[in-house]
Amino acid sequence: MTETIDEFRARAAAFLDEHAEPMHYSHAEDPRGALVMERTRAFQGALADAGLAGVTYPVEYGGLGLDREYEVVWREEAAKRPVMTAQLAISQGMCLPMLNEYGTDDQRAKYQPGLIRADEVWAQMFSEPGAGSDVASLQMKAVRDGDEWILNGQKVWTTNAHLCDRAIVICRTDPDQPKHRGISMFIVDFNQPGVEIRQINQIDGGSRFNEVFFTDVRVPVDDQLGPLNEGWRLATAMLMYERVAIGTGMAGGIQHTEADRLISVARRRGIIGDPNIRQDLMRMYSLETAKSLVAMQTRAAAQAGKTPGPGGSLGKLMGANIAAMKRELAPRIVGPGVMAWGIDAQGAKDANWAKESLSTFASGIAGGTNEIQRNIIGERVLGLPREPSVDKDMPFRDLRVGTQTS
Repeated sequence: MTETIDEFRARAAAFLDEHAEPMHYSHAEDPRGALVMERTRAFQGALADAGLAGVTYPVEYGGLGLDREYEVVWREEAAKRPVMTAQLAISQGMCLPMLNEYGTDDQRAKYQPGLIRADEVWAQMFSEPGAGSDVASLQMKAVRDGDEWILNGQKVWTTNAHLCDRAIVICRTDPDQPKHRGISMFIVDFNQPGVEIRQINQIDGGSRFNEVFFTDVRVPVDDQLGPLNEGWRLATAMLMYERVAIGTGMAGGIQHTEADRLISVARRRGIIGDPNIRQDLMRMYSLETAKSLVAMQTRAAAQAGKTPGPGGSLGKLMGANIAAMKRELAPRIVGPGVMAWGIDAQGAKDANWAKESLSTFASGIAGGTNEIQRNIIGERVLGLPREPSVDKDMPFRDLRVGTQTS
């Protein structure tokens, strides 16, 4: 017999009270995120052992098979406590739903239980040196060789590739088709010859991004995800899941965390009465609240078994706007500690504000730039005319993109 919503909530709350603890590691302590990932995997494994992981996924593939209301309850309870699964935003927020929706029964049976438990963590590999916002210009190729595909090429800006076991990768499988066609999607095992992962050092001291080189990497035909040469359709769906994961986060309910933090600092520094600061804080509070409502609507559609639509770009763009607002507002409220940091009276490190201010720039790039999001919203949400595309029907091999010059 399925437990009631109230019983599930009580069990989830008890688990989180016991296991959800803050993870405060500086880039100096954990530049590659290995310590955070270790704790994240342990938390997710304990979550699965407690019968609380993969709430809406089918039982036969490692989930609980419960209705969406249970997922809502889980997110509401998780939102009240420290976030423990941010490192799984790609693996479980993007790769897992793609596998569940587009994978074969054999692929789901083989991979989903491990993904839900975080026995395996997966990466997403789309961007290349010559294919960023225009991902369809990718040049990494896959050539069929009997019962295998042979992959050659390079991906870049791959988050946590060094900590992952596999990745979902898109490659060009037919260069005679236009660039948005002739692309296919694969599940690739990182633990094999020919995969080389190189770290990228960031200005904020972290190094959690990577460039990954593939040299004659063999992928079984059974690990092709979705139909041949329809990878762009699947990539679009995965980008929608990505924008939902970025725009909605791993928690649920109404969230205004950044405004609350700054309000707390303003009160502590005795400047909460400043009318300009109050107005800006209220603007951030309102925008975060609106973003939460959009996120709840978007997530509800996804949990109803539908691929997220272009509305996911709304939450993603709002998140980037909130980050930019925080970057301008935090120095005014926090004061000199943003630049000349130390330890405040409550024992908090002011250095976190400096790191966060630097990281806010990524919000307008990761998962698609703000300009891309506005194009999607304009064309696919508001119904405005599409931008002209002169290369729409040209074979990819005839385009001058990336390093391809002839």
